[in-house]
Amino acid sequence: MIVEAPMGEGKTKAALGAAEIVGARFGADGVFVGMPTQATADPMFTQVRKWVERIEPGLGAEVALLHGKRRFNKEWQSLLDDAGQTPDDLYGTIEEDAQYGMGPAESCDVPERRAPAEWFLGAKRGLLTPFVVGTIDQLLFAATRTKHVMLRMAGLTGKVVVLDEVHAADVYMSQFLAEGLWWLGQARTPVVLLSATLPPGQRRTLVKAYLAGAASREDLPDIAIPEPQGYPNVTAAWHGETGPQVLVRSTSSWRADLAVGIEVLAETEQTTTTQRRDESSGTAAVAELLDTRLREGGCALVIRNTVDRAQETYQALRRRFGRDVRLLHGRMHAAHRAERTEQALDLLGPSTGTVADRPRPRLILVATQLAEQSFDVDVDLLITDLAPVDLLLQRIGRLHRHAQVPRPAPMRTPRAVITGFAPGEGQVPSFIGGSKAIYGRYLLLRTAALLETEQTEWSIPSQVPELVARVYGDDVGWIPQTWSSAERKAYARWATEQQQRAENARPFLLSRFGEHERPTLAGVHIGASKETLGSEKFQALVRDGEPSIEAILVRYDGATFNTLQGRRIAVTGEEPPPELLDELLGATVRLPSSLTRAAEQDLSPLDGWRDHPWLRHSRALIIPKSGIATVGEAQVIYDESLGLVVRRPSRTR
Repeated sequence: MIVEAPMGEGKTKAALGAAEIVGARFGADGVFVGMPTQATADPMFTQVRKWVERIEPGLGAEVALLHGKRRFNKEWQSLLDDAGQTPDDLYGTIEEDAQYGMGPAESCDVPERRAPAEWFLGAKRGLLTPFVVGTIDQLLFAATRTKHVMLRMAGLTGKVVVLDEVHAADVYMSQFLAEGLWWLGQARTPVVLLSATLPPGQRRTLVKAYLAGAASREDLPDIAIPEPQGYPNVTAAWHGETGPQVLVRSTSSWRADLAVGIEVLAETEQTTTTQRRDESSGTAAVAELLDTRLREGGCALVIRNTVDRAQETYQALRRRFGRDVRLLHGRMHAAHRAERTEQALDLLGPSTGTVADRPRPRLILVATQLAEQSFDVDVDLLITDLAPVDLLLQRIGRLHRHAQVPRPAPMRTPRAVITGFAPGEGQVPSFIGGSKAIYGRYLLLRTAALLETEQTEWSIPSQVPELVARVYGDDVGWIPQTWSSAERKAYARWATEQQQRAENARPFLLSRFGEHERPTLAGVHIGASKETLGSEKFQALVRDGEPSIEAILVRYDGATFNTLQGRRIAVTGEEPPPELLDELLGATVRLPSSLTRAAEQDLSPLDGWRDHPWLRHSRALIIPKSGIATVGEAQVIYDESLGLVVRRPSRTR
């Protein structure tokens, strides 16, 4: 079942309702909810626990949170604390080759548990918990040709599988998603997929993958999959007595359309010689616009496509607007990121409809793609870098999200300001380098064409399917004539890259092409990876792009190693106390991919970590008294406001 509905419409509640119905119909014994990121999994964990408690009191103890940073989720940690868990219970056996031994027996006189039993907390056993909230990677891992994959698949096949924001899977991830759906279809496992901005081609691919598995076929012959005629809509597919069946139903939104004004704020990468780096022409224009629009107060969200750009924007806006400006991105250490995400949701989340609920007099949140989806905040004004249209619409979904929110008079009309490119006035537009590196020129070009050819007001949500289909479709008749040659060249390069990325995934898929119709599982693991995969390599297996690694920030004063909070770290093999371990793991930060190779060579665990079951896998990024660490040729600083700042050596031509 594929549920397509606008941002904030209630897709999650619909999915959980569907899970109750199909779970009862097919005898499922649990639910897996897969989210696009760790940050989006945390609030979903809370929501699922409340849902199962309403079904049956006490079921909340059967819900597990499954991602690498769950230790920093306050609700999860409080449940473990109440159950008497220690860090060793959580991290005692996390290696890829860890054995499946039973955990220690529970005493009969312990209080009633509020968290899953210890056995489910062991390595690769989390998916066996009756109710699981995690990232979509858990399903993608189950479609890989790696060790212990049968245990991952066993954790899914008895459940109803719910996957949110499936449009976010790129072409590489989609190979594993289709493989996973094939096996779930073969096992007759009910699956509910959710999206607000699903391209039509992707919808057909997902349906066919599941039906092929249900029919035990390598691939399906062409079958009629009707296009939805309305929005929201539901596509249901199953294998009946006479073969594959598809049913499509549409309805109208329970909310009236929002007329969103669309503006373009032109920007080029040129910066005058008199401007500071963090006062580029684009950032200065954003600051001027915010100063004008927020004169009577209000809340604005500024989304940048790269961390460096978000930090630059934050610094410039902070000088102008002071404490009214907040920053959120993925290069903050785990504890900071969790804290700031929670603060943003508290400040800009659903309110009771009173002015006192809103930040006063104004709030400006500068963020990266973390604020793009499954991020339940409401803002009065959106300023965003150009992105492919489906992601652009996801960002617009944060704008006037909740009807009951009181707004200043100038902010009562929702407006989205698109920047990060120069329209060109009839010529081919130019895009900032960071955006091109992330999204490619082709989809940016077609989205920019949409901004030029469409009216300056979009009806959200009813116009969403039309806008997505236009950008992701094959029609080029609406592209400006002066752009057509550039659009075709960009398409040729994009198509070649897409094909290559799909082929890159094939060696790691659970079944090779041509093996799906075998009558037994013999041969499934021929060519499987025999090496023990660390968490970084295992994560990279199902996610394409430049690999990146994490490190723990450690301060060194010339004599001792200390946590960021100033507590001494033992350099011998003595066991760190739980509170010190929390500080260490909370200082975990993801390094930019440009530093991966240098970090692999330069960074290693501290000597005292080598025998610890969790820390021995962690690299230490040692920050000396100067506050400036060196990784390869780059200087690295951790700023409490900005997060990780990377200063790269200038390149002379």
